[in-house]
Formats: sequence, C-alpha cells, structure tokens
Amino acid sequence: MKPEIHPEYREVVFQDTSSDLRFITRSTISTSETVEIDGETYPLAKVEISSASHPFYTGKQILVDSGGRVERFRRRYKKVGMETEGSGARAAAKKAAVDPESGDTES
Repeated sequence: MKPEIHPEYREVVFQDTSSDLRFITRSTISTSETVEIDGETYPLAKVEISSASHPFYTGKQILVDSGGRVERFRRRYKKVGMETEGSGARAAAKKAAVDPESGDTES
C-alpha cells in the first residue's frame, strides 16, 4: 500500500436513529460528532435503518419516512390501482372495443 493516500481506519459507533441501537465497528467514515461509551470516546455515525429496525430482520413493517418520500410516492401513484370499473383508461378501452350485439366499434 502507498503511504498517506488511504483514509484512517478506526473504531466508530453507529447509532440507529429509529431504534436507538448502538454498535461499535471499524470504518473509514468521517464524522463530526463523538460519543463516550465505557469511558472511551468514539466518532458517532447516525444511520436511519439497521438490522434492529429493518423489516427483513425484525419481521415487522416499520415505516421510516425520511424527507417525505413515502407521502410523495402515495401522491404520485394514488390513482393507480384505485380505478373503479367505470372510470380510467381500462374503462375507455373497453368502451372502444367491439360491441358484441352489432359487431360495430363504438366511436
């Protein structure tokens, strides 16, 4: 390895903000916050999702909305899947289909 080109590899505390789980691991992440654990000071990196809050590991559906992404998604796609039989593009396509009694298309 070349000297002086690699970031510092050190012990860092990662804290899950949704479940308050903290764990110490080694990382090169740069942080401005620190935390004291067992009399030692470590850099603190906050994460939104970890194994303590992720639905795959917990078996629960916990909704963590960061920055309104979920609400923005719901607004964007609220019409999809909520169409009734008499409205929307599918209904228009059905109306334009061949009339079974006369064989003509409705225009």
